[in-house]
Amino acid sequence: MTALTLSTAAVPGLRADAIVIGVAKGSAAKPAGPIVAPGAEAVDQAYDGKLAGVLETLGASGAEGEVTKLPAPAGFKAPLVVAVGLGAQPGKDSGYDTEALRKAAGAAARALAGAKKAAFALPLTEAADAGAVAEGVVLGAYSFDAYKDNGGSAKNGRNGKAPLAEAALLGGKPRDKAYKAAVERATAVAEELNRARDLINMPPNDLNPEAFAAIAQAAAKEHGLKVQVLDEKALAKGGYGGILGVGAGSASGPRLVKLSYTSSKARKHLALVGKGITYDSGGISLKPAGHNETMKCDMSGAAAVFAAVVAAARLGLEVNVTGWLALAENMPSGSATRPGDVLRMFSGKTVEVLNTDAEGRLVLADALWAASQEKPDAIVDVATLTGAMVLALGNRTFGIMANDDAFRSAVHEAAEEAGEPAWQMPLPEHLRKGMDSPTADIANMGERMGGGLVAGLFLREFVGEGITWAHLDIAGPAFNDGGPFGYTPKGGTGSGVRTLVRLAERAAAGDLS
Repeated sequence: MTALTLSTAAVPGLRADAIVIGVAKGSAAKPAGPIVAPGAEAVDQAYDGKLAGVLETLGASGAEGEVTKLPAPAGFKAPLVVAVGLGAQPGKDSGYDTEALRKAAGAAARALAGAKKAAFALPLTEAADAGAVAEGVVLGAYSFDAYKDNGGSAKNGRNGKAPLAEAALLGGKPRDKAYKAAVERATAVAEELNRARDLINMPPNDLNPEAFAAIAQAAAKEHGLKVQVLDEKALAKGGYGGILGVGAGSASGPRLVKLSYTSSKARKHLALVGKGITYDSGGISLKPAGHNETMKCDMSGAAAVFAAVVAAARLGLEVNVTGWLALAENMPSGSATRPGDVLRMFSGKTVEVLNTDAEGRLVLADALWAASQEKPDAIVDVATLTGAMVLALGNRTFGIMANDDAFRSAVHEAAEEAGEPAWQMPLPEHLRKGMDSPTADIANMGERMGGGLVAGLFLREFVGEGITWAHLDIAGPAFNDGGPFGYTPKGGTGSGVRTLVRLAERAAAGDLS
């Protein structure tokens, strides 16, 4: 992981491989090219106040995520200046948005792979800005190289470069408690988010339910969490028909993992439930060709929950947080659940399985009911649940559904505060009828149109009476098939982690609405 420090050192004499500065876009009213952002005054002065012109000559515009490299001016200890785009310049009386700072820091950190140390002279007006830059640096420097030649050594693959080793945040007031706390928080959250990314990127032959459970047990021991793992026998004894039904076709048995972080000062209890399908073939309802290659990411919800619980422990939040990881591998075989089978769930309800590829809602249903038995103040489930949500919101935005309007809004606010794109979605009552079954209490499929909302309505059936609940469908942003952008890498993204941590912080403050 990239080491972070706060520094008040003068830029010219700072020993580093590069100095990172911010550049904003000129407005339509002043089409004078890029604008050098605050924090880069010393660099601009060394260019005789002509840095903006030099950058424009090199093709820089200040657009979000744009990276321009140029030789450092004479007299600087660092040999390189890296100008990163911040997007639109803020208003006269406002600073740069924290998400803009986060993205810029991430883009710069990724561009500096192979460097030992970089100094970030981005605009910092308050502690939250320092936290955003710190978070962006750690997330942007991420790489997954465990399965490449020399994986885990100094280089990222045979021809690659090691991630940025150290970042100094200039203008960060190292003796200011608020700045120091912001960077410490950012480090904990970003490191745990990167742990979730590692899990998502692991190949399914190494990350089956048993292996995931073992990783959770090791983390629990490291961070003082309580952990309980239910294997096939315990699940059968407990009547967890949903989890068992989904995992029935695999040689790797399912697991239900409960991770508990408790605080002696807690006033609220937040339960988090994650879908953990370590590989999803679709089961007997086999996925078509071209849809299987990234299905190792179908455990992204469980990875997000796992990371959020550990982050809450590392931050010492004054709230009780329980994570439920519903882990199974969905495979076709002679023992697999068939379309038409009826499963008796942990809640006692029966479900007619019309499509074995609608499996995530089955494992979540059992875990939601288990979480409900503890009567938490709120439950939030996270899942790569439906392709319909991707069609509705695209690849970078997750959907939020809930049984309480105020709580849905609170979750959305938490996502916005964390910098994660999300959108509130309804649970239309008329869609519930489509899941009526002549054989069982409910079917696992309903109307095709509005499929993401139908899935949310199904899950709602398994939330305990009177318990506030929200559902995050992260099917779009959980795995990035395209090129990296901002602080987001190719592959597993860790979507949902920051929202869950922010929600836990709000709960610690007594605010879940």
